Amino acid sequence: MTAHSAPTPPSRRERPAKPALTRAGIVATAVELMQTEGLKRVTMRRLAQALDTGPASLYVYVRNTAELHAAILDELLGAVDLSPAKADGDWRERLVEVLTSYTRVLFDHPGLAQSALVARPSGERYLNLVEAVLSLLNEGGVPPERAAWLLDLLLQFATATAAEHATQDPSAGPRANLKDWDALTTALLGASGRTHPHIAALGTELLSGPPEARLVWGFHVLINGALRTPRPDTA
Repeated sequence: MTAHSAPTPPSRRERPAKPALTRAGIVATAVELMQTEGLKRVTMRRLAQALDTGPASLYVYVRNTAELHAAILDELLGAVDLSPAKADGDWRERLVEVLTSYTRVLFDHPGLAQSALVARPSGERYLNLVEAVLSLLNEGGVPPERAAWLLDLLLQFATATAAEHATQDPSAGPRANLKDWDALTTALLGASGRTHPHIAALGTELLSGPPEARLVWGFHVLINGALRTPRPDTA
């Protein structure tokens, strides 16, 4: 009988080398984690585990979790349709198309919508979005100083709208969310005309309209308001 010796483990030199860390690679892995495990799980520690490295190695490329989430947001902004900025047609409608596309991206990633309220993206995709919005405002004759402030209002409105829907807990299921909506509906429609006359007078109007119609209307309110409202003197 021939004795068989145990196989010799490969030396460290024979093992395949781990890919070098890069910011782009770190962000790409973070996006994958978010899509599979949710944004709350995308921490520096969890990301380091996925990349088979130590958390300290990541801080060379990303300062903290907030910056990481901002980088994830910037990466996903690549899905925003900016083509209306260079198309023909009414500049307001094309601007609303761009902003609605931005909002839909956030709707697709509820956790990111909440993070976007405080995240400060600064990457190329975010700059492309800002440039598209400003170019359309310029085309429409919005004075530059108003356009500079309106940009913030438009993106904040879009982000807050998406974040509002993101506050609903998906794990609770659709029935829990329906219960919240039913409770609100009951409260508004059951308001007394004596104690809350304005609520009672408006009734179902307070709850009318699909979410996207309200979103589009809100964008137009902000745009038209900026055209007619001078910026205050801050000197």
